[in-house]
Amino acid sequence: MSARCVMVLGTTSGAGKSWLTTALCRWYARQGLKVAPFKAQNMSNNARVVAGGEIGSAQYFQALAAKAMPEVRMNPLLLKPERDTHSQVVLLGQVSESLSELPWRGRSEVVWPQIAQALDELREENDVVVIEGAGSPAEINLMASDIVNLRVARHAGARCLLVTDIDRGGAFAHLYGTWALMPEADRALLSGFVLNKFRGDAALLAPAPQMLQEMTGVPTVATLPMWWQHGLPEEDGVFDDRSVGSMGTVSHRIAVVVYPRISNLDEFQPLKNMPGVRLRWARTPAELADADTVVLPGSKHTSGDLQWLRTQGLDRAVAAHAARGGRVLGVCGGLQMLGEALIDPHGIDGNGPGLGLLPLVTRFERDKTVRHRAARFGTLGGAWSALSGIGVQGYEIHHGQTLEHSAMAAAGQPALAAMPDGLAWQNEGGNVLGIYLHGLFEDPAALQALFGATAPTLDSVFDGLADYIDRHFEPGALRALTA
Repeated sequence: MSARCVMVLGTTSGAGKSWLTTALCRWYARQGLKVAPFKAQNMSNNARVVAGGEIGSAQYFQALAAKAMPEVRMNPLLLKPERDTHSQVVLLGQVSESLSELPWRGRSEVVWPQIAQALDELREENDVVVIEGAGSPAEINLMASDIVNLRVARHAGARCLLVTDIDRGGAFAHLYGTWALMPEADRALLSGFVLNKFRGDAALLAPAPQMLQEMTGVPTVATLPMWWQHGLPEEDGVFDDRSVGSMGTVSHRIAVVVYPRISNLDEFQPLKNMPGVRLRWARTPAELADADTVVLPGSKHTSGDLQWLRTQGLDRAVAAHAARGGRVLGVCGGLQMLGEALIDPHGIDGNGPGLGLLPLVTRFERDKTVRHRAARFGTLGGAWSALSGIGVQGYEIHHGQTLEHSAMAAAGQPALAAMPDGLAWQNEGGNVLGIYLHGLFEDPAALQALFGATAPTLDSVFDGLADYIDRHFEPGALRALTA
């Protein structure tokens, strides 16, 4: 078996590569084909635990859409930004300290053999491999060290789609400019242009698609209408408020604090799809004012993001919300922030005082905890009591280990274990909860307990994406890519 390869390139970041790749994975899987996703290198702090380690969340969801088991070969290289000029490098699921210290260009040739091998193995085991590029294939300053766009396309002999965000304006210039900057031999790999996020009457685009084809030889194979609420977790960045809505009357307002190194934000996607729930991304104290629940999400740099909270005045706003009895949830790095102190003897993250809302201390260790977990809440009091006895499944990705503050416990201020093995803690008032387990809001039992409803299943989201491209691609275009 040697798979046909279909590759999604983009004129820019955010053009729609990830969701289109996901849609293609489900569309080809529904044709009875064995499908796998692939992205050579992903830069994202949104990661999921799979057999062998961790991969980017986008490839995790793409694998589920393809009806395949997610695995590290689907995203052999993952870069997790910790600072503006430094990323943790994860190769085939495992953190590599040596690669993390290499310069960007020097790293490429070192990792290419493993990337090529992972792709070749997936091609041997599947009928179709749907490949996602990164950024743009026309970044001429990076072409010599490219391991994620044109080098992959050439290696796989992929048939490529080039997608652009027409809502930004300049779409035809973006398409033509990208084509023009690509080496002539690589232009032959382009099978079609895709106009994404179009609003209005598609007939008004004429004669531009035909003119573009006359200039490049590449047809426009799809015009995809704007679709804000497709239900797929965002691959990167913070989703636009226009994509956040609730059906019917808003009964619960949730504010997720957006610090600079926020991680695993995709786990909040189900809250966007919940009836009666309004989700807001908060960067200022004012944006917490009317929230029922404030969430401190995961962080790739807990001490740095904690300092950012203080600079913004959000530390005081979160404390005031908790003092009023409002619900506070800290997830992973957010749990660490809720404690009294961060202790970092190995230079992993940084030392510093916490927010003091839970009597806990976090110590950063060299070894990273990366695993799936199933656990059950104990008896919870106060605002989180609905979770009492609920069994949930999720995953852990963290360096820190968090324990009760012994001196505070001796002084009569104990931390209340909300789950076994230090997975979750609660304050005495019952309104502040910290949990290491990612995925609480992806668990149907937890959603039912907290909101009396559940979000649409991922399978229904994937099928909706496949139906969408089936309607809007030119007849026969999707089959032609694998013919």
